[in-house]
Amino acid sequence: MTRRRWTLRRTLVVGTACVVAGGFLVTGATTVVALQSFVYERLDAQVLEGLEFAAGRSGEGAPDDARTPDPTDERPTPAPRAGTLQVVLDGDGDVVSSQYVTPTGAELVLTDEQIDTVEAADLAPRTPTTITLADLGAFRVAADTGGGTTVVAGLPLEEVTATTSALTVILVAVAGGSLVVVVIALSVFVRRTLRPLDRVADVAQRVAARPLSEGAVDIPDRVAPADVDAHAEVGRVGASLNTLLGHIEAALAARHRSEERLRRFIADASHELRTPLASIRGYAQLSLGEAAPMTPTQERSFDRIAAESERMASLVDDLLLLARLDAGQPLRREPVSLALLAIDAVSDAHAADPTRDWRLDISEEQIEVVGDENRLRQVILNLLRNARTHTPQGTIVTTRLARDGDVAVLEVEDDGPGIDPAIREVLFERFVRGDSSRNRDAGSTGLGLSIAQAIVGAHGGSIGVRSAPGRTVFSVRLPL
Repeated sequence: MTRRRWTLRRTLVVGTACVVAGGFLVTGATTVVALQSFVYERLDAQVLEGLEFAAGRSGEGAPDDARTPDPTDERPTPAPRAGTLQVVLDGDGDVVSSQYVTPTGAELVLTDEQIDTVEAADLAPRTPTTITLADLGAFRVAADTGGGTTVVAGLPLEEVTATTSALTVILVAVAGGSLVVVVIALSVFVRRTLRPLDRVADVAQRVAARPLSEGAVDIPDRVAPADVDAHAEVGRVGASLNTLLGHIEAALAARHRSEERLRRFIADASHELRTPLASIRGYAQLSLGEAAPMTPTQERSFDRIAAESERMASLVDDLLLLARLDAGQPLRREPVSLALLAIDAVSDAHAADPTRDWRLDISEEQIEVVGDENRLRQVILNLLRNARTHTPQGTIVTTRLARDGDVAVLEVEDDGPGIDPAIREVLFERFVRGDSSRNRDAGSTGLGLSIAQAIVGAHGGSIGVRSAPGRTVFSVRLPL
């Protein structure tokens, strides 16, 4: 399954939206990182101020054998701020005091696990470091040593995290909403901008849908003047398309005039040649019918003149028929029984060449079409003559007639050597012979299949061929 390619409109909208989204992402990430760095700097400054405060308190003295300040010590000291973490260690690393002031102002004593985490942090002097304490969360702490005492002070990272998280959410929401607005605006803008290109494409599609292979061709479709602007890319495409259509129309008109002249020439020449050919054939037969003595050479010459004049007369008749069909000469329109035509044609073929096995397969006898009986008979005879001419003796040739919905299907099948694939595509063109791929028992003008195709086309039908070694089928489909 092939992936469906995107339209230019979708590509422009999605591509631009991706660029804008990338800009939003870079801007948002830079803003969050900058704010986080700024907030950390402010927090580190506050941690160092708290360290100075804690060092001042511890310098006033504290009991040596207590992990917390002596409650009986009534010396006035400033109260620590909410959220402050303070730990005092003596020179031996023993805890002198520890406390954490909750946001509500309550003072908690650190547990042994929390104190061990602080001691294991290996804090550098007056260098803020991030640690995580069990049940309390992440803190930014710093240590200072003086007078044999180490003081550790810190502040929670909760506010920093909350600030950066809130900013991230705000940026994501704003960027998402802005991206939606950008996509909608881009869709409208690109749609309006590409309307001229759509109109140019519509003109190209209408022209492409016209049959240009034969007959008189008129191409009235052109790009509108509003979409032809030499200063715009789409305008240049529209102008170029108009120029191209003009050239194509002129070329097709010249081709049609040439074809008409050729058809008239063939028709006139064929018509004019019929009389002298008839005269030549008549004089040859008259000479052969006389009892006057002739030399063997004269007798053979008259025989050849009669045979070749008859062959040339048949060729002239075929050319004249093709010229009339090409000119659109109307055919007779009357009910024709294809079953009777098939029976007569197979009988004639068997009488003309009993060396082949001629078979007939008719599914039903009441198969009629509207057309010219003589021309339709000629189609069947040409197909059977083609099988007789291009297959060896003993070939089985089967003529089938059946109904397929509202279409009559006539098939002529043989088990001969088949048609050379090199000429299969041009088999119905004029003067094309299959002699290179089949045995040739008699001469062929190469017009039989062309005449059959022209007659079937004039009746609104179609003719085709399927061929492989050992099986060749010519199929004629005519509307009932």
